Amino acid sequence: MKEPIDQYWKKRLTKVKLALDENNFGAYVADNSSQAKQIVMEEIIDKLDIKSVSWGGSMTFVATGIYEAVRDSSRIEVLDVFGKTLPQDEINQIRRNALLVDLYITGTNAVTESGQLVNLDMYGNRVAAITFGPRYVIILVGRNKIVSDLATAMARIKNYAAPVNAMRLNKKTPCAHSSYCEDCKSPERICNTWTISEKSFPKGRIKVVLINEDLGF
Repeated sequence: MKEPIDQYWKKRLTKVKLALDENNFGAYVADNSSQAKQIVMEEIIDKLDIKSVSWGGSMTFVATGIYEAVRDSSRIEVLDVFGKTLPQDEINQIRRNALLVDLYITGTNAVTESGQLVNLDMYGNRVAAITFGPRYVIILVGRNKIVSDLATAMARIKNYAAPVNAMRLNKKTPCAHSSYCEDCKSPERICNTWTISEKSFPKGRIKVVLINEDLGF
C-alpha cells in the first residue's frame, strides 16, 4: 500500500511546490527525510554564503537529521536554542540574537494548496524570524501539514497541532486535557501570534522543502 500512497502525495506536493514557486518561495520536493537533508545541506546551504545559523522549534528539523548536521558544522557559527539546561532568560537572548543570523531553519504549522504558510506561535520568535530578520529561511514541511485553504489550516492548528504540542510540552492548558482549542486564558497558553505568509519577499528568501513523509505535528 505504501507505493500508491507515496504516488498520491508526490502529485499533491508537486502542485503545492508550483503554488509556492508562484508566490516567490524557493520550493523543493523530497521523497523522504534523507533526501530532504541532502537538499538542505547540498542544494541550499552549500550554495549560499552562510556564516551563521539558528533555528526555531521544529520536530521535523530534528527528525530529518538536519539539526545534528548543521549543529556539528565546523564552518558555520551556530546559535543553538535547544539547550534545555539553560535558564529561560538566556534562551530568550539567544532567540533574539537568532533574528540576525544568515540562515534560520524551522517548520510550519500548515501550508495551503495555494502556497501560503500558516503559523501560530507562543513566544513569537519563530514567526518573527520567518517574517523578517535572517537573510534566508528554510521551512521543512511534512506532507501531513498540507491543507486545502486558510480556514482548514487554522482549524488544523487550533484543534490538532496546538493541543498535541501543549501535551508534548506538558503545558497546563485546557486543550491539553480536552484535545481541542478552548481559546484559553492560561498563563501557559502557547497560541499567541498568528502569521500568514502569502509570499516570500525578497523572492527566494524563504526556501520550503516539502517532504513526502508524515513529520511533526
